Amino acid sequence: MLEQHVLLGERHIARQREIVADFHHKGCRVDLAEELLILFEQMQLLHIAHRDRVLNSK
Repeated sequence: MLEQHVLLGERHIARQREIVADFHHKGCRVDLAEELLILFEQMQLLHIAHRDRVLNSK
């Protein structure tokens, strides 16, 4: 389950990067989309750290 969270996070981050690039290409504001991307990246670091702690405690 932990690995699934990490993989899902990777997909969310990849999709959000596409959205930011698309907004930028279209000349739209990207500040909120970039803030969301940063949040996803921070959450991903937490998911990875949690997964690693659990796997290393076994």
